[in-house]
Amino acid sequence: KAVRVFGLTGPRGKPGVDILLGEKFLLRLENACGEDTLVHWHGHTPPVELDGVPMLSQPPVPAGRFYDYEFVNTRSGTHWMHSHMGLQEQRLLAAPLIVRETAEPVFEEQEHVVMLNDFTFRDPAEILAELTSGGGGHAGHSAGGGMGNMDHSAAGGGTMMGGMLNDVTYDAYLANDRTLDDPEVVAVQKGGQIRLRIINAAAASNMWIDLGALEGELIAVDGNAIHPLRGSRFPLAVAQRADIRLRLPAGGGSYPVLFLPEGAGQRAGIVLATAGAPVSRLAREGEAAAAVDLSQELIYRAVAELPHEPVTRTEMLMLTGGGADYVWGLNGKSGMHDVIFTVRQGERVAVMMHNMTMMAHPMHLHGHYFKVVAIGGRAIDGALRDVVLVPPMETVTVVFDADNPGTWAFHCHHAYHMASGMMGTIAYTSAA
Repeated sequence: KAVRVFGLTGPRGKPGVDILLGEKFLLRLENACGEDTLVHWHGHTPPVELDGVPMLSQPPVPAGRFYDYEFVNTRSGTHWMHSHMGLQEQRLLAAPLIVRETAEPVFEEQEHVVMLNDFTFRDPAEILAELTSGGGGHAGHSAGGGMGNMDHSAAGGGTMMGGMLNDVTYDAYLANDRTLDDPEVVAVQKGGQIRLRIINAAAASNMWIDLGALEGELIAVDGNAIHPLRGSRFPLAVAQRADIRLRLPAGGGSYPVLFLPEGAGQRAGIVLATAGAPVSRLAREGEAAAAVDLSQELIYRAVAELPHEPVTRTEMLMLTGGGADYVWGLNGKSGMHDVIFTVRQGERVAVMMHNMTMMAHPMHLHGHYFKVVAIGGRAIDGALRDVVLVPPMETVTVVFDADNPGTWAFHCHHAYHMASGMMGTIAYTSAA
């Protein structure tokens, strides 16, 4: 079934941009999509006026016009770019943004970028209107515990059972724009090493990375190195990134790598295959995956350490809403540009996020990185991130340094939650 979607085509005619650390980020965004748009450089920390949030950092770029961006690129790693205009991200207006530390790989290994999406043939505005129409529940909800997705036309939605996993039923899940009916087959060497740079660009779907018969090392999250963690299954919330290093068996073969949305039976994937290895057909449907949780987040440890400075103060951020009216909020506010709290340059600020709702929220702070320092009541020496998942009724505490002045977006990266109020700002002030 043919469909028109958006895209972000880079200078070499491929999706996205691949640059070197320290190179000047010099880019002209040309809007040829037929409507106003604006792109956020997710993972970067530019001056606030170049951050790409409509009417907060800059006006949208009108159709047929362009805008020139120029700032120093200081963040290496696996990042991405996406529209922050309405629900264009759901229409696939997103692409990888890879920043390499060296022109030649430090390790003798192959690299491959995998971008994940949830896809619907429906107009996202129609889906949002259905979700916000009330009627005693959330249209399209599925209940927790892996009970599968309900149809959009359902007026009520699923029963609350320890949290709800999905707002939206999707027609397909994509890995590099392909379903498992025709997955991407990546040619690899027998006994070779490959680094997968995986980006969850889904609008509303947390996922599991399932390496199947292989075991790998998770070496970075959100572009920041962690002490390697071995395993065959790793969580990846909306907007998070994961770098995984794999060693292929010496005997060769084909090895599916699957991506499993929580609570959904459908799945996406790629296949790593050595020369001449048969590639079997993979089923698009499987058992519904469990909810993405923080069990691994508890044991991530960042390689880079923050300077040893005390926390200046702690702010409480309540994640609220989610009733029949589908209004979400931060500290009870649902204004897209409401100031949640203010900071002063040079402060070290802890933010304790308490999720008072029955859905998980992948929380993203623009313009900064933060360190995960507590989950529930347990203090940890966690990862450096720009997105952290806060499950239902859970508390997650992060710490960031106020070193990039401006008024910055802080929001849930679930597109429909953000569009329905779960977005505010953090503003720098000179006041004592």
